Amino acid sequence: MKYKWVALTVTTVGSLMSSLDTTIVIIGLPTILNGLHATIVSGIWIITGYQLMLTVLLVLLGRLADMYGRVRLYNIGFVIFTIGSLLAGLSRNGAQLVAFRFIQGSGAALLTANSAAIITDAFPAGELGMALGTNMMAFNVGAVVGYTLGGAMITLLGWRSIFFINVPVGLFGTIWAYKRLKEVSIRASGQKFDYLGSVLYCVGLSVVLLALTIGDPTSFRNIILLAGGIGVFVAVVLVENRQRFPTLDLTLFRIRVFAAGNLASFLNSVAFNCGPFLRSLYLQLILGYTALQAGIALIPMEIMVFILSPISGRLSDRYGGRVLSSVGLAMNAAALFWFATLDQHSSYASVLVSLVLFGLGRALFISPNTSSVMGAVPPEKRGVANGMRMTLNMTGGVLSVPLSLLLMTFVMPYAKLSEIVGSSQLINGGEFLTFLHAINHACLILGAVIVVAIVPSLLRGQRNASRSRPVTAHG
Repeated sequence: MKYKWVALTVTTVGSLMSSLDTTIVIIGLPTILNGLHATIVSGIWIITGYQLMLTVLLVLLGRLADMYGRVRLYNIGFVIFTIGSLLAGLSRNGAQLVAFRFIQGSGAALLTANSAAIITDAFPAGELGMALGTNMMAFNVGAVVGYTLGGAMITLLGWRSIFFINVPVGLFGTIWAYKRLKEVSIRASGQKFDYLGSVLYCVGLSVVLLALTIGDPTSFRNIILLAGGIGVFVAVVLVENRQRFPTLDLTLFRIRVFAAGNLASFLNSVAFNCGPFLRSLYLQLILGYTALQAGIALIPMEIMVFILSPISGRLSDRYGGRVLSSVGLAMNAAALFWFATLDQHSSYASVLVSLVLFGLGRALFISPNTSSVMGAVPPEKRGVANGMRMTLNMTGGVLSVPLSLLLMTFVMPYAKLSEIVGSSQLINGGEFLTFLHAINHACLILGAVIVVAIVPSLLRGQRNASRSRPVTAHG
């Protein structure tokens, strides 16, 4: 087997595992909390702790990968993820499970931070979009399998099985990666690790995420936290601009394709990731679906992404990422605008229209945009570039649900929204139309955000940057 296919296969297994564990605990959370006699606070961090580690560590790990080797850190990621999964399955209380989910998330961050860079190193320019599209397809398969497999395994084998299933797969992936992956990247030499910038970056991002995820985002406490986090980020920019070997390489944003593609991706991630949350509220609290029915109802969107991502990757190899990515953004915006027109009498067929548009939009945007961004980066900086790309994208995802609630508070008070969402029951008469209007209002604004994202997407340039010659940080 040619090395490029080995690299794609190994990284796809890692992508599937890391994606699977972002969703597999959601469907089983009530059972987990009951089994461990844990509180809802533990439940929140069982979910968000994993995501937080993924988000805050990506750039730092990407920088380390450029210095010490992507394959080496990728292999370590498989080991840590497998150990974290085993410990999570053996947890005896909520605090232990939260701690072990942090370990799991650290391993997943090592896998995620290096997968696209390893693929980019292994594949020629003409096949890169196809390879990245296949890898992205694994993320979406993991999202679907997380909901369906999680429910089935918890029912048949108990909640601990959703963690234990990672152990044999992780052992296989660890051995396979160790034996078959090889370092083909250009290692950065003579560089020192930027401890100050790394610590400031992690602290700043953690504080911002806490401000947007614990309680009312408009409360005085959260506003102070948010201001403090932004202040730390200002310090990050000042520090990194003076570092010879920065963790956050801001010079990459001098590359127009990199800057424009990442800005479009961040705005799309913020708005797009609000969709599943808002659709779930609509299906369960407006149309009366059960949680399982709502989860099944959302699967057509993931199937569209599963089928079309490799195709869009091949199209981007031939025609470039600008047009495809921009069309994908337009479809995502149309999906949100369409969803904003739905009411209590709308049928599932109407919901399905928005799901199809979302699936088409995501498939047309993700692979071409990733190929365009990564193809424009110098080979020796692909690790940190991929970490920065993934961090911006995942930060947008973390911000999405708090932003959804914030936009809904323009129509309905936050306390009432929290009460309704927490009850998971159909809404009584007087609040029904107000809640529906709040969902529609949020969708309209989020659709407008994606329309704004089309502008930098179109300004990135005509074609993917050529990788037949060196690309400097100045573009």
